[in-house]
Amino acid sequence: MTAIRFFHLADLHLDSPFKGLFGLPEHILKNIRSSTFEAFDKIIHKAIQEKPDFILIVGDIYDGENRSLQAQRRFQDAMEKLFQHNIPVIVSYGNHDHLNGTWTRFALPSNVYELPAETTVVQLKIRGQQVNIYGFSYHERHLKESVIESYPIAQDQHAIHIGMLHGSEAGNTTHDVYAPFTKQQLIEKNYHYWALGHIHKRQLLHQNPPIVYPGNIQSRHRKEQGLKGFYDVTLSQTSNELDFIPTSTVVYNTIEVDCTNVVHANELLKRCSEAITTNRTKYGASVVELHLQNIDEQTEALFEHATVDAWLDTVRETEEGIEPMCWVQKLVLQKTASLYEQTAATQSVVSLMEQWDSNEWKDILKDLYQYAGGARLIEPLSDKDIENLTQNAQALLAEEIQRA
Repeated sequence: MTAIRFFHLADLHLDSPFKGLFGLPEHILKNIRSSTFEAFDKIIHKAIQEKPDFILIVGDIYDGENRSLQAQRRFQDAMEKLFQHNIPVIVSYGNHDHLNGTWTRFALPSNVYELPAETTVVQLKIRGQQVNIYGFSYHERHLKESVIESYPIAQDQHAIHIGMLHGSEAGNTTHDVYAPFTKQQLIEKNYHYWALGHIHKRQLLHQNPPIVYPGNIQSRHRKEQGLKGFYDVTLSQTSNELDFIPTSTVVYNTIEVDCTNVVHANELLKRCSEAITTNRTKYGASVVELHLQNIDEQTEALFEHATVDAWLDTVRETEEGIEPMCWVQKLVLQKTASLYEQTAATQSVVSLMEQWDSNEWKDILKDLYQYAGGARLIEPLSDKDIENLTQNAQALLAEEIQRA
């Protein structure tokens, strides 16, 4: 049985503006803003080295519908390199780079198949094996209705069938819902592989056939933590093998720092430095949050005469000039429960907050999310965000009452 090999990637978001980064030195900011391009370059280099049969790019190549000149030039140059090595590329455009946007168009080489707004099939012949690849591009940004019925059921039993779909699993509230589908709808098409895009978290929704989100190739903010990359897939009609290939140039991460028995400032700085060094060794260049844990009264005293911001500046100075860079974006104190003396008033408020569901939190925060100037800079509220909000609100309440 003939097996084929392809790269499955999605959500490149080339030329992402990287929101929410403040106070960075210019050289670090420049490195972070070039990270999507560098991650993409890694993929092209690997493709030229290893020559997969083809590459699938499932939506959101560009971060915005205007498709910046720099991003288009870099993408066009990459496609030309793949053309020189006879590597076909099948491209669909998603909600960020939909076909109805306004941009100065670049001509892509003939090895690139750009899927139109209507669901269509690209047919390849690989070492005698027929491969049918189905998909479409977004005509406009907000594609809320399902399009799965436009995908034909696989009929040719001798071909390998692959679906490309930039969209959301129905009922998934962690991300904007576009082109919704259910796993059962995908399975019923009798394809051998579903190459998904849109969700930036790597996920295997189904094993056989594989229904796969590779995630984005480079994190763009603190909510997209951990290594990012793409899948190197070997596929036949009866088997599949998926190998995740990391491409992150800068990794966003949360580092937990154990502050047990920390009494002096130099001890705290040493603990932070050791944790950052461990992260640097494992992930390379990073943007991190330091979560200081197990803070008792002795450790808390270190923050009586120096603010958290002052400590943050000191930690940053300690790491300055060390390569690969590790930018500490935030310092979070996670105090032990014994530091919070609950009163009847605080306990009643805490109990009330713990009963709020996501809709009630959204109602409380509606002024922030409805403000046009701020809403575009923040991500949709997730369950993890609500958990963090609850903990932070409780801690803030306790601190304010203790000061009163």
